[in-house]
Amino acid sequence: MPDILYEDTELIVAVKPAGLEAQAARRFAPDMVSALKTHMVINKMSTSGKEPYVAVIHRLDRPVSGIMVYGKTKAAAAALSSQLQRQEMKKSYEAVVCGKPVNHVDNYVDYLLKDGDKNISRVVEKGTKGAKRAELSLECIKCCQIEGRELCLLKIRLKTGRHHQIRVQLAAHGLPLYGDGRYYPEAFSSEQPALCACSLAFSHPRTNRKMEFSIRPSGGIFEKIYQYE
Repeated sequence: MPDILYEDTELIVAVKPAGLEAQAARRFAPDMVSALKTHMVINKMSTSGKEPYVAVIHRLDRPVSGIMVYGKTKAAAAALSSQLQRQEMKKSYEAVVCGKPVNHVDNYVDYLLKDGDKNISRVVEKGTKGAKRAELSLECIKCCQIEGRELCLLKIRLKTGRHHQIRVQLAAHGLPLYGDGRYYPEAFSSEQPALCACSLAFSHPRTNRKMEFSIRPSGGIFEKIYQYE
C-alpha cells in the first residue's frame, strides 16, 4: 500500500514507489490509482457502495518514485490541474548522475521529440516537426567516487513537463541517470533510475492553503551517496 502523506475529502497525497504505474496502463498490472481506491475502501474514506473517485493530476514514469497528488472530487481535480497548467504547482527532484556537471548551478533548454512506438524521447534541433521545448534547472548537491566512477547528487526543478524529460536531457548533456538502462545502456545496473520526485507544493483546491510535502529518497545508490564522506 502506498505511503499516504496527507488526505482529506478533496485530495490525497502519497508516495509512488518505483516500479508502480502512476495510473492504470496495462491490464491487471498494479497501479497507484487502484491502490489508492483500495486504501479508501478499506479505511472507509469513500461513499459506501460506490467506487472511489481518484483523478490523476500529474504523472511519474513507472521506474521513478516520488510524491504525487490525486483529486478525490471532480472540482478538486479541475482546480489542481489548473494549477499544474499555470505552473503554480512546484515540483523538485533528486537524481544521482554519472559524471559531474560543468556548472554547480545550471539551466538546460532543449527540444525533445517523442517516439511513441519505442516509448522514448530524444533531443533534436529546434524547429524539428513535432519537437517540444523542454527546460529544467539543476543544482549540484554532492559529488563523490563510488564503485569506481564519479557520481553526483543533483536537485532538479522542472520548468516544463515532457515525456522522460529529466532522463533525456541529463543524458544528452553527458549526465545520465545512474541505473537508467533505457537512456544509459552502459550503466549495467539492475536498479531503477536514480530519480525521485522529492518535493511538491500547491494550493489546496478548496481552502487555498499552501500545501508543501517533501521526502528523502531512500535505498540503493541514494543511501550510498548520502553516507559518503
